[in-house]
This record gives sequence, structure tokens and C-alpha cells, in this order.
Amino acid sequence: MTSSRDEILATIKKNQPAPTELPSLNQDWIQYVNPLLQFETVLNSVGGRLLQAENLSLGQTVITELLETLKPQKIYSRVPDLLGSNFEDSLINDPHQLEDVDLAILPGEIAVAENAAIWIDDQAMQHRTVLFIAQHVLLTVSKSQLVNNMHEAYDRLTWDKRQFGVFVSGPSKTADIEQSLVIGAHGARSLTVLLTKE
Repeated sequence: MTSSRDEILATIKKNQPAPTELPSLNQDWIQYVNPLLQFETVLNSVGGRLLQAENLSLGQTVITELLETLKPQKIYSRVPDLLGSNFEDSLINDPHQLEDVDLAILPGEIAVAENAAIWIDDQAMQHRTVLFIAQHVLLTVSKSQLVNNMHEAYDRLTWDKRQFGVFVSGPSKTADIEQSLVIGAHGARSLTVLLTKE
């Protein structure tokens, strides 16, 4: 004697759609005449900001205005050549201790012109929550790592040591049914990208 549940599951299993082949990824994906301009345009449109410098050392001068505007009390940095943390972040074992981080400075790996997304993974930060819990985020990435589209970005990724990774584009944004846009409700209130030539 079979149950109604078994009959339903057997009917579903018997009436599966025919499998379809995945589309070929070997296509002519979007290419930009000026990927940097596209990246900056999209980044601005999603609420981010682009800064540029020859290298991280010269980037210290470039971020001066940002620091004066934000006035961060607690800085978590994984880019010491730009600016170091102003507290002993290596002693933090509980990510909840990062709840009062005003500015997180993290190294991005890949920048995507198509959507102004920056790839960042767990190799770049001790606690991945800092990317979402900090009030403001500054990501650094080399101009040589700027690609046109997501297909090119995924081609560059390797998965051997990664446990976590995410593409980030702009600050946190959410809107309710009345279309009232709130920035920073679920994450960073601002995102700045420092693009270096080296």
C-alpha cells in the first residue's frame, strides 16, 4: 500500500522536464572602449566613490579628504601601506567586537567595469563580518585588475584556498514599497574605491 505522498512524489518524478544543455560561455561578452570610465560611472550611480593614485603610498594623500569628512574613530585596515588599524585588531577573536568600526580598509582583488563590483575574499580580512558591519568601507584595487565583465572576473578567480568571497558594488541600499531609498540600513553607509596604477 502506497501513501498519497509516495504517489505524488512518483508522479512528479515521472513527469520531469527534459534536460536542457547549458548555454556556451564562449561568446562575445560586452567590452568597453574605456573600462575605467564605465567603472566610475556605474560606481557613482550606485552611490560609491572612486579615488585614484599611482600607488598605495601616494594614496595616503588622496584619502586625506575622505578621512577629514568621515572622521573615523576606529579604523580596521588590511592595507597597512595605505593606513594601518588604530587598534590591535589581531587580538579580536569575536567579530561582535568589530561593531564599532567606523572605517574598514580592505584590499580588493578584481574590479568589474560592467557593474562596478569589487571581488574580496576571506584571504583579505580576518573577520568577514567587518565588510558588512563597518560604517564606511574603503576598498583598494590595482588598475591592472580591472576587467570588462563578470565573465572575465570569474575566469580570474581560483578556488583552491577560498572559503568565502563576495562581489561588492556600492554601499548598502534598500527601499520600501513606497520607494524610499535608505543607504546604510543593512551594511556600510559609504563605499570608496581607491584604484592604484601599481
